[in-house]
Amino acid sequence: MLRTARWAWIWSFVRIAAAVLGVAAVIAQLQRSTSNALQFGWHVPTVVANFLSFFTIQSNLIAAVTLTIGAVWWWRRGRVTEDAEPQGYAVLLLCATTYMVTTGVVYNLLLRNIPLPQGQTVAWSNEVLHVVIPLVMLLDLLFAPRRRALAWKRVLVVVIYPIVWVIYTLLRGPLITSPGSDVPYWYPYPFLNPNNPELVPPGYAGVAVYVIGIAIGIVVVAFFVVWVGRRRAVAPPTPTGAATAAQ
Repeated sequence: MLRTARWAWIWSFVRIAAAVLGVAAVIAQLQRSTSNALQFGWHVPTVVANFLSFFTIQSNLIAAVTLTIGAVWWWRRGRVTEDAEPQGYAVLLLCATTYMVTTGVVYNLLLRNIPLPQGQTVAWSNEVLHVVIPLVMLLDLLFAPRRRALAWKRVLVVVIYPIVWVIYTLLRGPLITSPGSDVPYWYPYPFLNPNNPELVPPGYAGVAVYVIGIAIGIVVVAFFVVWVGRRRAVAPPTPTGAATAAQ
């Protein structure tokens, strides 16, 4: 069933629906954040920049773009060929899936029980971005048609963006005054805030512990995504053709 044209059509619509839902959730939360900024006289450009600095927001936007590209590829090319998904798209899908699955795991393990600011967070949007879309990307990995086998070395591509994001976050944090308070710093997540008194060990050492732990998790998830893709590939890689299949 998963290799039939009917299933590919169905899954293309699932991808589009998930992309639209994810973007709608991002827009809803952005509207709430900017509305609060205007109401309380906060610096709107800073509020918007902070919003767009969340790994959750960025990874959801990456996922929405990726899902849309996959659906459009099927409607334009996939339905008239038996080929696997394009190699470039397969790498993008690897990255998006890894980031979203990691987002879901980190949120539900580390952030789920942290009280959300009343009146500042859109509840349904929060669940969509942290639970629904990560689940969709996991289901996409397991059930989407035309999966391409990638070389294991593609995992290296996955880690580039998280490394850049962490560096950006740690450099920017001390330079931003938190909107609505006099706190002379702003970090998107408490485990990245070296001023957080609950970090063990305290300071940047505690941040490093979390960063290393999450980095290991990202690599593990990426290897899992590649492994599933190789098992589900339209044309399984051969000992001599594995690298070719991932080019």
